[in-house]
Amino acid sequence: MTSAGGSAARTSAGLVLAAGGGRRFGGPKALAQLGDELLVERAVRTLRTAGCDPVVVVLGAAAHDVVRVADLGTAVVVVNDAWETGMGSSLRTGLVALSDLQVAGAVVLLVDQPKVSPAVVERLVARWADGVHAVAASYDGQRRSPALLDASVWDEVRAAAVGDVGARHWLDTHAEDVVLVACDDLGSDVDIDTPLDLDRLTLDLVKDSE
Repeated sequence: MTSAGGSAARTSAGLVLAAGGGRRFGGPKALAQLGDELLVERAVRTLRTAGCDPVVVVLGAAAHDVVRVADLGTAVVVVNDAWETGMGSSLRTGLVALSDLQVAGAVVLLVDQPKVSPAVVERLVARWADGVHAVAASYDGQRRSPALLDASVWDEVRAAAVGDVGARHWLDTHAEDVVLVACDDLGSDVDIDTPLDLDRLTLDLVKDSE
């Protein structure tokens, strides 16, 4: 595999995957409210605060409603009409859009992981700038989300992104190209699967603000 060819001056793009219908949640998670913002707004803000530019948001289920009510600023919105086939199609859609924008790499952030902080994203970008093909956050020594994928591997990632696995298959089969960055001190990769999960995070948010 060709070297990623790093440079400290490189800027990573951001990619928010927010197309799912949220079957277990009861509706699209992009429209779920946490505090004073929607989850999709929070994800965009996280990437923007970390310096990611541009930010691409992949929508699918209820895309019209999300566009109508969400404040996504200057984010580039693309719609995955095949969102029901799983996360893989959304990742492929997002990477195609990013390829057209000719960016060097992208942090892939799932809309249902609102405790991922800008500091986590910044740590991934800093390591990627050293010239690696992929960087992933780790917690307790285990690879988790988000991940930053250099543009040099996007063709391979797209080919492996089928069903609901997203980038996981490529990351699993190219472990030698993936650098893990410990982020235990910066937040959590906890995701929201049910309304109860959202209620718990909302309570945590209230406690943190007290």
